[in-house]
Amino acid sequence: MTTYTLKSCEELIDKYVNQYNGKVTTIEEGCLGLGLLILHSAKGKKTIVIREVYVNAWNSTHTIRRYNKMPKKYNNLIQ
Repeated sequence: MTTYTLKSCEELIDKYVNQYNGKVTTIEEGCLGLGLLILHSAKGKKTIVIREVYVNAWNSTHTIRRYNKMPKKYNNLIQ
């Protein structure tokens, strides 16, 4: 499992929203990081799910999954 830092995830979100006119939906708030975010609705781009992963009481990291089509479970959460 590849993990990403908070800074790299924030850069991805910034690029997705500002350059590709995508949207970000927060499903769960995070404690040390971002929680669960869905980046969607950018024309011609994949749906991206960013999830915070617990490491220890002082650290967390993030995983990123990319989908060609938005999975039904995330589509239902957005609506």
